[in-house]
Amino acid sequence: MADKANTHPGAAGRAATADRPSDVRNVVLVGPSGSGKTTLVEALALTAGAVNRAGRVEDGTCVSDYDDIERRRQRSVQLSLVPVDWGGCKINLLDTPGYADFVGELRAGLRAADAALFVVSAADGVDGATRAVWEECAAVGMPRAIVVTHLEAARADFEETTRVCAEAFGGDDPDAVLPLYLPLHGERTPDGHSPVTGLIGLLSQRIHAYASGALEESPPDAGQVPGLQEARGRLIEGIIAESEDETLMDRYLGGEEIDFKTLVDDLERAVARGTFHPVLAAAPAPEGARQGIGTVELLELVTGGFPTPLEREAPTVTTPDGAPRTIPVCDPDGPLVAEVVKTASDPYVGRVSLVRVFSGTLRPDETVHVSGHGLTDRGHEDHDVDERVGALSVPFGKQQRPLSHCIAGDLACVAKLGRAETGDTISAKDDPLLMAPWEMPDPLLPLAIQAHSKADEDKLSQGLARLAAEDPTMRLEQNPDTHQVVLWCLGEAHADVALERLSARYGVQVDVVPHKVSLRETFADRAAGRGRHVKQSGGHGQYAICEIEVEPLPNGSGIEFVDKVVGGSVPRQFIPSVEKGVRAQAAKGVAAGYPLIDVRVTLLDGKAHSVDSSDAAFQTAGALALREAAADATIHLLEPVSEVQVLVSDDFVGAVMSDLSGRRGRVVGTEQAPGGRTLVRAEVPEIEIGRYAVDLRSLSHGTARFSRSYARHEPMPAHIGERIREQAADTA
Repeated sequence: MADKANTHPGAAGRAATADRPSDVRNVVLVGPSGSGKTTLVEALALTAGAVNRAGRVEDGTCVSDYDDIERRRQRSVQLSLVPVDWGGCKINLLDTPGYADFVGELRAGLRAADAALFVVSAADGVDGATRAVWEECAAVGMPRAIVVTHLEAARADFEETTRVCAEAFGGDDPDAVLPLYLPLHGERTPDGHSPVTGLIGLLSQRIHAYASGALEESPPDAGQVPGLQEARGRLIEGIIAESEDETLMDRYLGGEEIDFKTLVDDLERAVARGTFHPVLAAAPAPEGARQGIGTVELLELVTGGFPTPLEREAPTVTTPDGAPRTIPVCDPDGPLVAEVVKTASDPYVGRVSLVRVFSGTLRPDETVHVSGHGLTDRGHEDHDVDERVGALSVPFGKQQRPLSHCIAGDLACVAKLGRAETGDTISAKDDPLLMAPWEMPDPLLPLAIQAHSKADEDKLSQGLARLAAEDPTMRLEQNPDTHQVVLWCLGEAHADVALERLSARYGVQVDVVPHKVSLRETFADRAAGRGRHVKQSGGHGQYAICEIEVEPLPNGSGIEFVDKVVGGSVPRQFIPSVEKGVRAQAAKGVAAGYPLIDVRVTLLDGKAHSVDSSDAAFQTAGALALREAAADATIHLLEPVSEVQVLVSDDFVGAVMSDLSGRRGRVVGTEQAPGGRTLVRAEVPEIEIGRYAVDLRSLSHGTARFSRSYARHEPMPAHIGERIREQAADTA
């Protein structure tokens, strides 16, 4: 990082390219919704010369949030790439959504990047949603710098925001979060606000002023020196300590003046280790200025103080059958290993895959191997196929600017990989490899849908398959019990975007219907039944009589069939027929149309005819016998019960436990978790937690998350069971 202005004019009108991994910086912008990430991306692109003052490229579209859905919602809902040139480096800026429903896009951005700009609004401070995003970055060890935005807002305070960030993100080390620049304030306005007019560089000890319309540097005034020196000393000590450069610390404490380049090298080392997080300020440009305040400084930090792709090891790599492989770190001449971090569909080009190359060099028109595994439960079939790469390009708004190649460490869009899905690995045809996937969030909000018309029904399966290929955080379920098509989503906004994409992008109209859970039936006590199927109509008739006894079994026993016929009253060849009829009727249900489970059916007696008895007749008699036994017995409806684990801030534990009790849940235990949180374990009927993903977020102000897993089926309360029986009778 050079702590001075760079007047590089950028690369407007052409694709940014890189021929060496050391000349690439992959930077993801993360932060809560509304913190200003997209605005900052556009300001950085403007400063680098990639867009005009309106944040638009030549075709008039915005450089980010150009998708129709994003424009309508005025919110980022997907990962977007904006490449720019600065100081001889290609910077891939990855803009991510901040809303919790799109955390899958955030994780894809973290996978593709080597460092992050963590954006915090001075107007909003650090809340639960901000901490949740920070934890996402920390979980993957992502190096981060913090950018404080919205300093133009009333009561915005950079120093206070920095202090809060240090408390929230610094852990036990308050010097892990320190400002690299301090804002320079202008005259106070009538409303009491002092606008930011420039920055004070602590390492360079220079004033960066923007009042003239362009960045100008000057030495500090005498009155600014004491505060600057105090903040600078703490910053230098923090950088040296977090970089663990003990020899440099000894020199500094001994009174030696450390040169600027050495400090910058140590800064890069501390940031790359993920232990030091410099804080910078970003503010709108003064009237007439060509650059936003802080954008030059951010670009300089990225090019000089952020790690290159050479400093990041690739995720675990194996052959498709699981044998471990070692690949060189970011070698353009190494074996090809790339990963699809995002999939989109273009109405003209078809499927477009955003790819991060970890090893080797990707070129257009070559045949590659595409491997994808591990997400079959979400509608993604395992596949190992060879495909021909189409054109390589980089996006600028809706434009795709061609690339001749994409080296290790860089990002590119690849056209016409028809089978590639998000999370897939691209490797050489003769050396297929597979990268360990990043962790996908578990979708926990069910959305049951059905085609709006016959025409939509014909297109539904293809539309859903494309939707699943784009978004691995969505799980597609064809429920065999309820016969519903269910999209499992991360939240309401995620569900709304999925439906909008089905309609706008794939031309499929669907209706949302109430989601059904997989209920079961069982006998409450012992019962007997007699099935008589006798028909004589001249010629060959049908004759079968059987008598059964039904008794309940413990949970999880399934259906047992026992033969206790004596004396040959039911011929041996027809006993399997009775069992087949009983099991077929059990699958259909005996009370409300749900499968019967956990009973023992005993065949006691029966009658047969030497001519008219048949396999079909005894199947029918077995089914009739089970229905008659059910008619005189108490039938329990069984509902699925889930084991639920809720990780919640201590402040909301009481509210969460009370809410679970209101859902007929049983809290079975709690335990303390790191970070002032509690893990609450409970057993809750699934029918009560259909919208829990939404309700919990509201209840905990976005600080809680939960997981669920099937535990068992157990009898539901009589009044609820009766209501369901009545509903089943009404629809029969």
